[in-house]
Amino acid sequence: MDRWLLVRGTGERPLPERVTPESLRRHSSTRRPSMQKGDLAVCYASRWQVVFALVEVSSDPENDPERERWRWSFAIRPLLLVSDLREAPPVEVAGVFPRSLGRHSYVRLTEEQLELAIDALRRNDADGAFLP
Repeated sequence: MDRWLLVRGTGERPLPERVTPESLRRHSSTRRPSMQKGDLAVCYASRWQVVFALVEVSSDPENDPERERWRWSFAIRPLLLVSDLREAPPVEVAGVFPRSLGRHSYVRLTEEQLELAIDALRRNDADGAFLP
């Protein structure tokens, strides 16, 4: 199992201040992602510069040749969620700095970074803890 940070939203299309579990069903990428079913990922709201969810990758990457952009995608399942981005912890709590993310749609995390992010999500009243 690998650990990831998934970049959600863009400078032109930032996430709204409230996020729902329904909005965390798929993640898209311009190139074939390295994720595999069973990997864990922390979601990062790019404009907000916060981490707001823990998700499980629930399918292997799929290519949609009909799409011009964001052809690759995979299903995700929310496990923890801070639905109000104003209450979400800054990405730095996981030892990741916004400058290092550039134009990536995902980056690999260490086990320690994942644990730091999960702890921060739990401390910030992650509503709807979906963990079994």
